[in-house]
Formats: sequence, C-alpha cells, structure tokens
Amino acid sequence: MPEVVLYIASSLDGYIATADGGVEWLSAVELEGEDYGYQAFFDSIDALVMGSRTYEQILGFGEWPYGNKPCWVLSRRALDPVVPSVQITAETVDGLLATLGSQGLKRIWLVGGSALIEAFERAGRINEYIISVVPQLLGDGLPLFVPGGRSRALELLNCRGYKSGLVQLHYRTERMNNN
Repeated sequence: MPEVVLYIASSLDGYIATADGGVEWLSAVELEGEDYGYQAFFDSIDALVMGSRTYEQILGFGEWPYGNKPCWVLSRRALDPVVPSVQITAETVDGLLATLGSQGLKRIWLVGGSALIEAFERAGRINEYIISVVPQLLGDGLPLFVPGGRSRALELLNCRGYKSGLVQLHYRTERMNNN
C-alpha cells in the first residue's frame, strides 16, 4: 500500500475552512519567498487524492496548480476532469490505495477536505500528518478532524515555527515505527 500523507493548513481552533468553504484567512501567513516547505513536500509525492468539494474549490482558483502530477478525486457525483492527469473515481479508500499501489505510486498527498480526511482516518490509512497551524481563530467552519474519530498515537518528527506565526507539526503514526 502507498504511504498517505495529510499535508494541510488548519486554524488554531482546528478548522481547515470557513463554514462556506472559504480559505481566504490563509493569506494572513503569505510571505514573499516563504513556501513553508511546500515545494520540497510536493517533489516528494507521487500523486494527490482529494475530495470533490476540494477539487471544485481548487478549480475556482484558476489554472490547475499541480501540473501533470497524477490526481484522483473521490466523488459519487459526475465531475469533469480539467486536465488529463485528473481521474474521478468512486472507489473506497482501500480500493483506491490498491489501485495506486498497483501503479507503482508510493507516496500520496491527501489534500482534503474534511469528509475525505475522515474516511482515510477511519480506515486507518494516514501514515503521516504535516499540519501547518495558522495563528487565526475561525470560531466555526469545516473541522480538520470530525468528533468521534479513531484514537491514534503519533510520533512527533518535527516542529517548526515561522516568522509569520505559523507552526508546522510533522507526525507519523506509531504503526510506521514498527515497520
């Protein structure tokens, strides 16, 4: 099975977007010349997986930002792929990971959103968590993790603070330590 990495930003109070899906609040930490390790991370992954609402939101930003890197969008709705590298699928989490593994893909970026993160979390398929905590309180919105999820022990690999106030936490699951 491929390794799955959740790489995402969250408000200090645990939201990945406002209630209407907005992410404008992320601009508070945009600094010229600072990518918070994004390019190195992006270069380390073989493919992306995202939910349909995240996909539609990204399409609203303009040009497809992920180049030709393979991307799977999990959706039960009929959606049009914008570029040849995008595939729409209704596979289960384990079915999708089996498909990706059979194609030789080893490291997958779980982009989001909340429902997809929950599905991967409930299946116990997230191996690493790279969470950039933005110094912003939203008060309400789409939670990073929904209540009632699995209990999991994590090992801290790195914690880095930035001039903007953003703090990036990098964890891996305890299960990976035993491999």
